Amino acid sequence: MSEPTVADTRRLNSKPQDLTDAYGPPSNFLEIDVYDPQTVGVGRTRYTTYEVRMRTNLPIFKLKDSCVRRRYSDFEWLKNELERDSKIVVPPLPGKALKRLLPFRGDEGIFEESFIEERRVGLEQFINRIAGHPLAQNERCLHMFLQEESIDRNYIPGKVRQ
Repeated sequence: MSEPTVADTRRLNSKPQDLTDAYGPPSNFLEIDVYDPQTVGVGRTRYTTYEVRMRTNLPIFKLKDSCVRRRYSDFEWLKNELERDSKIVVPPLPGKALKRLLPFRGDEGIFEESFIEERRVGLEQFINRIAGHPLAQNERCLHMFLQEESIDRNYIPGKVRQ
């Protein structure tokens, strides 16, 4: 009879790494930066927008390099859409800072530079955690948020097909 088979535990033979492998572009990458905050408007119509730049070579995204301008309420919209339509646990956004909205403050409130920078860092962490999730990468709302100039709030939720 034949000998019993034993699970093969030998190391896989790997090819030596050359300079192209070591210093070439990574096999799969997704980089998202939130930067260049700009405050626009006056009085009660004043708000801050952020540049959201995405670079990737993942085939699920139709654009490999995109740059859009978003405000905090757009990030809230994305969070709400993902919580409603996807099966992923959505991380929290940086807080609303309601105390900073109170009148008669001695500072700029939510338009103070240090607060805007703190919020920018929080938004960048939020969008990178979301976009790095394999299931979230299939959601139409994420693609719209990252790659389309304006968000169509009447879109039909669903998955992106490659």
